[in-house]
Amino acid sequence: MFGNSSQGFEKSEPLSPELTFGIERLCKGEFQNGLRVTSDGGGIERIEARFRGNGFSPHRHDTYALGLTLHGVQTFRYRGADRFSSPGKVIVLHPDEVHDGAAGTADGLIYRMVYLPPELIGSVHAHTRSLPFVPDPVVTNEDLWHALATILYDLDHGPDELALDDAIARISVILSIEAGAPAKPVTKIARIAILRARDYLTSHSDETIRSETLEALTGLDRYSLARQFRLLLGTSPHRYVMMRRLDRAKLLMEAGVGLARVAAECQFSDQAHLTRQFRSAFGMTPGRWLAMRADRHIRLSNPA
Repeated sequence: MFGNSSQGFEKSEPLSPELTFGIERLCKGEFQNGLRVTSDGGGIERIEARFRGNGFSPHRHDTYALGLTLHGVQTFRYRGADRFSSPGKVIVLHPDEVHDGAAGTADGLIYRMVYLPPELIGSVHAHTRSLPFVPDPVVTNEDLWHALATILYDLDHGPDELALDDAIARISVILSIEAGAPAKPVTKIARIAILRARDYLTSHSDETIRSETLEALTGLDRYSLARQFRLLLGTSPHRYVMMRRLDRAKLLMEAGVGLARVAAECQFSDQAHLTRQFRSAFGMTPGRWLAMRADRHIRLSNPA
């Protein structure tokens, strides 16, 4: 058995040819574990993951994680229940929600994800309301599938800027519809204050940041700040700055910098602290993350 049991899971109908990314070509040949990661600027990251068995231990992101299962059965634990996805389904994970990841069958799993900063989703509605929360993380929605396909079709090249803007607008609207419950309003004053705090946290993530500093910067007390920050950006100020440090840590690791030095340069107390936080955010240790990236570099181009 691989990961969570997929017994009794009903496979979805086969995708039409235009929705498959040429999946038949991608799945040919010997199956190998691997992780392909591309960063496109603006905080957007796209991946393709291939693995058998358990891929990721419980972790959480400070972004929306939106994905397409391309091959196999994708299983994960989310909000107290086992979830299953197959080709044709869309994965929708809200920021700061704990989840893991595994292949549900011995055939292995291939999927693609895009990690979108919450402020991109919120900006479609001018940051005037809280982020949409979709209660079911496995969605059947062809419009959402197509919008994500625009972003995930070719990991060798980022989507055209206008196409990306259109896709994000469509994704935001669809997530709001799928969420069902009305969003909570965010006042203009709170929105300005939270975005000011976000920018400060981003530019000072390599420093020790105190609550008093953010209170003076925003005019909000620390508890109102924490509550409004989560409404608008889906996570806490502490978690937000921790993720910015981890983003920098990944860049240094990819450049070949040793973990002890990475920890020191990214405001972690020591290498063990970096490893704990990395695993909490990405579901694997820094060493395994680097090994998976090195194991397989898959060229993902448009099918002929």
